[in-house]
Amino acid sequence: MIGLLAAVENVFPPVPADTAVALGAFLAGRGTLSPWAVFGVTWVGNVASAGLVYGMARRYGRTFFSGRLGRRLLPEAVLSQLTRGYERHGAAAIFLSRLLPVWRGIVPPFAGIAGVGAVRTLVPLALASALWYGALIYLTATLGSNLDAVLAALQHVNRILGALAVLGLVAVTWYVVRRLKRGTKGLEQ
Repeated sequence: MIGLLAAVENVFPPVPADTAVALGAFLAGRGTLSPWAVFGVTWVGNVASAGLVYGMARRYGRTFFSGRLGRRLLPEAVLSQLTRGYERHGAAAIFLSRLLPVWRGIVPPFAGIAGVGAVRTLVPLALASALWYGALIYLTATLGSNLDAVLAALQHVNRILGALAVLGLVAVTWYVVRRLKRGTKGLEQ
């Protein structure tokens, strides 16, 4: 399921792939799953579907966007600007864009439509996917393996924040009461 959601994210970006991956990593941290297995199915699913979307866009994208409906969706001027942007920034833009959750799903089709080469697209895409999901899995698995310590720390932090909130409430109440007394004395005089 984790691999499937990581794959579908490239076709339908609103899919909550990161949440599924984080849940899998949390379970790995608790000893239910292997973190390497979670990483493997996530990375393979994500990169394979991104490659498929890229290939489809590279093969059919220009043809589609040169048609009547395509020109309305993506005018030639925008398509030219997109192509120039990929020519100028190329692999770096692909790598950085794949690290941003909102943009992650649109990088492969636009790189394909812009005619960026497969190696120049898929290598930075795969590296960024490995970095993103590797970090997410590592951090969440670490949280899962240390959940009791994290919960104890949160309980301690919550006590401190609660005490500070009570002190702040007392200070605000004292200030308001003092201002009201001054205002009442001014009215009596």
